[in-house]
Amino acid sequence: MAELHSPTVIRPALPHSDITPLEQLVLSEMFEAHEEPGDTTYYCSSNGPVTTIYCTTERLREALLSSTENGSVLSSIVRGELNSDHPNGDGIFLDLSGISWECIFQDILRRSSTLSYITAITSFTCSKMRPDGFGGMVVLITSDAIHGKSTNDVLEELLGEMKLGEQ
Repeated sequence: MAELHSPTVIRPALPHSDITPLEQLVLSEMFEAHEEPGDTTYYCSSNGPVTTIYCTTERLREALLSSTENGSVLSSIVRGELNSDHPNGDGIFLDLSGISWECIFQDILRRSSTLSYITAITSFTCSKMRPDGFGGMVVLITSDAIHGKSTNDVLEELLGEMKLGEQ
């Protein structure tokens, strides 16, 4: 069976002063978080960002209460989950597939006085040499927009420029 992977790198490293405790908690579960010099955190993922995370109710509530931002996509989702009934009571499986991690980074940018953009570069790899198992993408996140292109998009553009796609 073919295993698909999407290693992802987020740049630049994010200043701790720009990230709320809730964002730090959730992003550290979605990505690998590495502390860097200058009070920043570098986010990456060897296999691709995780879309469902598990956190204790207490940890989520504490992170939400410690976060001073209002109106972020993430705080709204967590607040809704904390207000709903959970049979196990101790923890919550937080399904973040309904929002993209790009939106969390965009909320950070909207508050930041130091960052003007964040990039994500992803490589698509496969354990077998399948024609659809390789490629990549780049995402440019600003406070106003999220733009992305895959290697297939770039190839289509190049073919169009060379008028090779009309054969």
